[in-house]
Amino acid sequence: MNPETEKSMSSSNSSMNEPKRTAELDELLIDAEADDEEVQKSRPILGRPWLLLLGLILVALNLRPALSSMAPMLSEVSKSLGLSAVQAGLLTTLPVLCLGLFAPLAPVLARRFGAERVVLGILLMLAGGIIVRSSFGEIGLFAGSVMAGASIGVIGVLLPGIVKRDFPKQAGTMTGVYTMALCLGAAMAAGATVPLSEHFDKSWALGLGFWVVPAFVAALFWLPQVGGQKHGAHNVAYRVRGLLRDPLAWQVTLYMGLQSSLAYIVFGWLPSILIGRGLTPTQAGLVLSGSVIVQLASSLAAPWLATRGKDQRLAIVVVMLLTLSGLFGCLYAPINGLWSWAILLGLGQGGAFSLALTLIVLRSRDAHVAANLSSMAQGFGYTLASMGPFAVGIVHDWTGGWNAVGWIFGVIGLGAIIAGLGAGRTLYVQVVSEKV
Repeated sequence: MNPETEKSMSSSNSSMNEPKRTAELDELLIDAEADDEEVQKSRPILGRPWLLLLGLILVALNLRPALSSMAPMLSEVSKSLGLSAVQAGLLTTLPVLCLGLFAPLAPVLARRFGAERVVLGILLMLAGGIIVRSSFGEIGLFAGSVMAGASIGVIGVLLPGIVKRDFPKQAGTMTGVYTMALCLGAAMAAGATVPLSEHFDKSWALGLGFWVVPAFVAALFWLPQVGGQKHGAHNVAYRVRGLLRDPLAWQVTLYMGLQSSLAYIVFGWLPSILIGRGLTPTQAGLVLSGSVIVQLASSLAAPWLATRGKDQRLAIVVVMLLTLSGLFGCLYAPINGLWSWAILLGLGQGGAFSLALTLIVLRSRDAHVAANLSSMAQGFGYTLASMGPFAVGIVHDWTGGWNAVGWIFGVIGLGAIIAGLGAGRTLYVQVVSEKV
């Protein structure tokens, strides 16, 4: 092995013989272009950092509304277009599936065109997907959902790297800002879409289509970032081999995918479940919105708490039990205690997602391995996650009710705990990271 090749091997003694690595908040922003040596060497001089910061926040705000805006309107959309529960399940599944399928394209596009240009182009594609989804009937509904999911998958991979590259000394603070923007965008869309549709003469199309406005605003403020060449030549400088053969990498991926599956079931189906229990669409959307807002607190606290112990297994069990308790409470408990269960759900899911990101960092010896493990966890993980919302639609169609959906919650949650118990051990993935 040449001197520039580093072999990363996992062993049960690694935590005893090496300094313990902690997941600082700034490490959670994984750079998708970490394998590009020229990108890492060349940091742009920011003439107007406030404009970049505003642009980053506005772009991040748009990474969830296309997903969370559909859930409160799903019943109305299904009735209007005559969709079956299986078709509705497919509608909630497609965007999540596209997150996994298109995420690996992000670094490739960034190396070819530059990350800033790709973000602008894909942001406009997201706006186009929202328009298509709300304007062209059933075909447009599904086609637009694919466009929106693909767009979010690409931007969601690139944006953390831009944040980390351009604000290296404030990366910890920027992680909090980025997370806040994601949660705020999701909560706004979940809570405001039904009132917006009612304001526009009860038109679900206009309610869903409204979210093209913040997408265009974000594109307008992002436009200054594409002027000029930000980096030197894009040359892939590192290669990581062995991830697909490593059991630990698959445990991290499974945990990412299974906890995400529960998250996107909530995004896609929780309002419909609550409407079935007697809430109005507006009330159901507000419950989802409130649960998402609560995620902000646990998503920031969980990584810090999880790195205080010897490993992350206990933290994973705790957040998954909170998630399952909240889900079962929303599904089966008396409706007058609904907000308590929604809060528990938000605390669990915010912690579960941030721990998934933390595991990617902690199980990797360097940024190159982390970037590749992140790509694997998102690509395979989100593809797996998409099966959850689809399964809910099938079960609801078969049974005509929601009670049997609890089995899906339980199976996915148990699987996430088992995968998390493996991924939460203080080990490193067994890979080779080499300069080429």
